[in-house]
Amino acid sequence: MRALVTGFDAFGGDVINASLAAIKRLPARSGEIEITTLALPTSFARAPAVLAAAIARTEPALVLCIGEAGERNELCIERVATNLCNARVADNDGALPLNAKSINGGPAAYFATLPVNAMLVALREAGLPAEISNNAGSFVCNHVFYALMHLAAENRHHWRGGFLHVPHAYDATARPQAKMKLDDIVRGITVALAAAASAPAAA
Repeated sequence: MRALVTGFDAFGGDVINASLAAIKRLPARSGEIEITTLALPTSFARAPAVLAAAIARTEPALVLCIGEAGERNELCIERVATNLCNARVADNDGALPLNAKSINGGPAAYFATLPVNAMLVALREAGLPAEISNNAGSFVCNHVFYALMHLAAENRHHWRGGFLHVPHAYDATARPQAKMKLDDIVRGITVALAAAASAPAAA
């Protein structure tokens, strides 16, 4: 089974993004899962097209997009992507959309098709702090999550997709206040992928 896992480059003045730092440490294979990783630009305009091209190129069975939510203290499995872009800070292109649509004419929301409940159980059984979230925000993370699920719906793709928010990764100098070690974030992604691969459907 092939999985595409994405992370974002740093934004907002940060020099690292935990999502990208984590996926760079993922193995090329975990059990029966062949893992392909992809760096996405933190850009409302560019990220969806980069993601769509990678999906077409790699033909994955699972797509798990990872984003950083520095205010959170646990791994957050996102259940819902909303058709809203409302940025508090500019993206890396300087764009600052306010009360805009991710996709004009698209539905108000999409649900993840990865098995969020099974992923939650697996993460907690692995001793990792985890929650299911019903709010992916309104920045580029949510925009990419929505674009991912819209692509699946519009093209009747058979892959399953979802989104995982991770906290800031601990760094003794740059982020001494962060609540999660990068190794634990990497382990969480691996556990979530294994659960997604073994569960039959979203629940």
